Amino acid sequence: MASAGARRQWQISPRWLLFAAPAGLAGVGMAWLLAHPAGPDPSSLIRVLAVLLGATVLGLTTLEWLQRSETRPVIARGELWRPIAALAGAWTLAEVALVVAAAAETTEIGAGALSSTTFGRFLGDVNAGQIGGATVACTAAIAVIAALAFRRGANWPITSVAVLAAVALAARPVTGHMSAQTLGSLLGAAHALAAALWLGPLVAMALLLRARGAWATLLPHYSELAWRCVAVLTVTGVIDAAVKLGGVGALFDTGYGRIVLAKSAALLALGALGWWWRRTWVPAAGAHRMQAADSLRRAVLEVLAMAVAFGLAAALATTA
Repeated sequence: MASAGARRQWQISPRWLLFAAPAGLAGVGMAWLLAHPAGPDPSSLIRVLAVLLGATVLGLTTLEWLQRSETRPVIARGELWRPIAALAGAWTLAEVALVVAAAAETTEIGAGALSSTTFGRFLGDVNAGQIGGATVACTAAIAVIAALAFRRGANWPITSVAVLAAVALAARPVTGHMSAQTLGSLLGAAHALAAALWLGPLVAMALLLRARGAWATLLPHYSELAWRCVAVLTVTGVIDAAVKLGGVGALFDTGYGRIVLAKSAALLALGALGWWWRRTWVPAAGAHRMQAADSLRRAVLEVLAMAVAFGLAAALATTA
């Protein structure tokens, strides 16, 4: 029979971050209940997994930046390459699945019946295929670079990986429905990257930080980044919804509008939680008054809640 200490250790294990995937899928399911039959597209189930993985990869690359003002970094660059390689590999698989799904939908041919010729034409001639192919190229390049750096013990700059991750995350939003509006592509990219920088570093810290001192160093820096990301998300999201909906009535009369309301409620709840954390968790952790296990528990809780919001956002992107 497991000891109480062992059970407690399991309760605060970083493995609980794996539940972010079903939490994201639950967000998609909520959106389906709100919007059916107007959407979302089934590809949202893959999209949310891809975005969660991509945000985590980008978050890992930001840890070095978050501790830039510290004389003694708590996370060495060499510790980042292995998780980046593994997660970027999984991200690549998710992006490939998205491209195949898009090709099947565009050509009206089942994914299993797609020929190499048809798929090649989709990648070369159709905008969605070109964007999908470029995204896969970026994520695959990240996986290869990180794997080589890990195997060779190289001290390569992590900036190139961060740029590739940012490009991959912003590629689809840049060409979404907002792209037809003035500055629409810029707003779409800002929204996507703000979301990733809000979630990703927190996941990265929960994955890698094991000591109270490490949380004391990085959490206050992340907190400053997080509230700025929430501000950008709020402004760009309001503009996006206003352009798409065209009126207040559409918030209640359309599936898209109802998902917007649900996503807004999730953002408000997470904002309130973040405000409370800034008043309690962040000062206590920064002053070394909180155990690493307690910080990890709070981080996992917030990540799971954020994953539900990411599911709603992924569904929103494919809802008419």
